[in-house]
Amino acid sequence: MSLPDKMTVIAMTAPGDPDVLQPQTRDLPKPADTQILVRVRAAGVNRPDVMQRQGKYPPPPGAPDYPGLEIAGEVAATGAKASRWKVRDKVCALVAGGGYAEYALVDETNALPVPKGFSFTEAAALPETFFTVWHNVFERGRLKAGETMLIHGGSSGIGTTAIMLAKAFGAKAIATAGSKEKCDACVKLGADFAIDYKTQDFVALTKEHTGGKGADLIVDMVGGDYVDRNLDAAAVEGRIVQIATQKGFKVEMNLLKIMSKRLTFTGSTLRPRPVADKAAIADALRAKVWPLLDQGKIKPVIDSTFPLAEANKAHARMESSGHVGKIVLTVAG
Repeated sequence: MSLPDKMTVIAMTAPGDPDVLQPQTRDLPKPADTQILVRVRAAGVNRPDVMQRQGKYPPPPGAPDYPGLEIAGEVAATGAKASRWKVRDKVCALVAGGGYAEYALVDETNALPVPKGFSFTEAAALPETFFTVWHNVFERGRLKAGETMLIHGGSSGIGTTAIMLAKAFGAKAIATAGSKEKCDACVKLGADFAIDYKTQDFVALTKEHTGGKGADLIVDMVGGDYVDRNLDAAAVEGRIVQIATQKGFKVEMNLLKIMSKRLTFTGSTLRPRPVADKAAIADALRAKVWPLLDQGKIKPVIDSTFPLAEANKAHARMESSGHVGKIVLTVAG
């Protein structure tokens, strides 16, 4: 595969609104040691990308200065110590940054095969959400068959993935979302119950739907005043996993609620984690989840696609909060 010396990326001219995302020409990166260079065919758009564009979420050391956390495409080159993949293999991968580009580097252990029958667009919608959901719902949250999960933001990329995986592994799912249409979409995906958080009380309805018990697992990307309310909505011996803080990360909570219910409150971030941590999650996904994808039992929900050069429009779509599922950039060529 012949490679160019230069590539187009979508970088930020300065922190700001979506229009600061502009095409730039950069040198083609070269894979080192266990890295692979991927010819990007599609790239997922995620909330952390929006935060980075706004100047609120700088990339970790060593990562490119332009956004993009998940990609799908073909292996274009391999590092001297890379052995898992060969040139032209179709992969999707979790990257620490730099996905909004024609080419991207990733350690070979953080890449997974494009599932059977999947387009590059569908495959690019997998890594960020599936890595996040697997680790937080099943590894940290310890969700088991027969238990009930409450997922906030049920119509988001994370939310739709959490609903599908919870149901696939025999659990029940309650989702919150911001409109009747989004709630209906959650139920269509498999949620047992959906709550419009703008007009309904998720604490009361979660308890009502679980016969007064509460949710065994709560996955929250909201933070702020949701934190104390989650303590009320949780079952005795329940687990609460914090994965984002859209309404603020400094909060007050009643510790007596944690003590009296014997709750476990935990959380995680994904992007800054070491390559080895992400590799362990990738291995678990390959063993537990990829067979479901290969068999067509689960597919990501795609809200919309935009050409790479229109990343600004993709960000505007995400910030409108009108989307259900994933927003994906497509790369021509």
